[in-house]
Amino acid sequence: MLLGVVREAEPRVAATPDSVRALLRLGHEVVVEPEAGARAGFADQAYREAGARIGDPLAADVVLSLAGPGTVTRPHLRAGQTWIGLLAPATSPGLLDELAARGVTALSMDAVPRISRAQSMDVLSSMANIAGYRAVIEAAHEFGRFFTGQVTAAGKVPPARVLVAGAGVAGLAAIGAAGSLGAVVLATDPRPEVADQVASLGGEYLAVPDEEATVSTDGYAREVSADYAARAERLYAETLPGVDVLITTALIPGRPAPRLVTAAMLDSMAPGSVVVDMAAGSGGNVEGSVPGERVVTAGGVVVLGYTDLAARLPQQASRLYATNLVNLLTLLTPGKDGELVLDLEDPVQRAVTVTRAGEVTWPPPPVQVSAAPAAAPAAAAVAEAAPTSPSFLRTPAGRAALTAVGALALLLVLAAAPEALLPHLTVFALAVVVGFYVIGHVHHALHTPLMSVTNAISGIIVVGAVLQVGDPTAATPALVGVLGLVAILLASINIFGGFAVTRRMLGMFTRSTGPAAGSPGRGSSKGGAR
Repeated sequence: MLLGVVREAEPRVAATPDSVRALLRLGHEVVVEPEAGARAGFADQAYREAGARIGDPLAADVVLSLAGPGTVTRPHLRAGQTWIGLLAPATSPGLLDELAARGVTALSMDAVPRISRAQSMDVLSSMANIAGYRAVIEAAHEFGRFFTGQVTAAGKVPPARVLVAGAGVAGLAAIGAAGSLGAVVLATDPRPEVADQVASLGGEYLAVPDEEATVSTDGYAREVSADYAARAERLYAETLPGVDVLITTALIPGRPAPRLVTAAMLDSMAPGSVVVDMAAGSGGNVEGSVPGERVVTAGGVVVLGYTDLAARLPQQASRLYATNLVNLLTLLTPGKDGELVLDLEDPVQRAVTVTRAGEVTWPPPPVQVSAAPAAAPAAAAVAEAAPTSPSFLRTPAGRAALTAVGALALLLVLAAAPEALLPHLTVFALAVVVGFYVIGHVHHALHTPLMSVTNAISGIIVVGAVLQVGDPTAATPALVGVLGLVAILLASINIFGGFAVTRRMLGMFTRSTGPAAGSPGRGSSKGGAR
């Protein structure tokens, strides 16, 4: 099929020279509108060298775009054509009706479900990642001093305090960027499961006490209760007076953005503080923010309502968006023969298809994507079915009795063992105790280097065991031989198993050689993540 790439009203573009090469490998032909990628740093000549031709994209079978077709473009569309872009189907019913009436098949990239196999096509995550990073850059540009703390001959500079409201993809990107600049980063989110993600990026999670924690079932935040909103409001009112930079990211798909910060809260912030309302285009999290504008309050607080944060890094954003498109078209071209096959039985393809065969197919059936905890009755049933230890072993007296039995068994073994074996058994028992407490208290981030150390120790054990096997000078050659063979077997399993696990872990960081591997960046999240 012939794929057309249109010139956008903004600097981003839907295809790069690298993605064009990937599309050609799928058997497609590509036509690019003149100067479509010029503002993103991709010249027409680069597209020609990649194998595309310059021409009219509306003559193509499939049109690749960032936005939906404008009022000038729609009359030129024809039945049987396919348009792929960010169509905002939840808020654009009129556009969908017109595309369906014209017989156009429309695929909306912002309708990709947040499931594992669709992460490589998740445009919202790709763009939110860029927007979160750029929000910090814009805030740092407006802020009157360093983000990082410094002690100089001219005086001490305290680090900036940054509060990020919402720890989704954009929020986590903002946390990481602000932390890398040296700021003290705080973050809040109604989903308690993100606390570990915040901590992993060096931030401090501020929990809003709530009896009913919000658990996501589709990868997106949910609207919170009025009681939770009141508690969150108190948290913001108490925290904002000591905050230098506030970045808000709270969005609910298909609904106006929730109001998190009032004008009174802004007045409590120090003059020169900066607020970036990333939800300004959807109604705003901050009272007084204006979409696309920079506003300064009477108290001297700068409020940025920019809605084009991702587009302010046009080359990076274009590369990630183009990679998302390539991954979608790879799914739609199973034979790599240039023929698009739309399978509505596939939940990913069904979710992105918003019009087809003259009909509006939005909204799609719900897709359950979250690994949320099971309902209490189901959990209880699983607990009942699972084997459990005897009840007396779960009491202090039972555990003490078990310990006494184990100690008695060890004493019997020592009594029956040859005298020459006693020092070895003593060292073994002490090694078990020390190993249990050492490994049990090692942070999970150190497990991989610890595994390397244990591999080295296992190698020493193998050497010692080999020397003991068949030693005619041993007091009990048969017993020593059996124990030596067991030591060789167990230590070998540890060594080879350790190398296998390490190799598998390293494989997670190996660059893929797939069609989209040529594009810089990584389209995920998990993150993600989600």
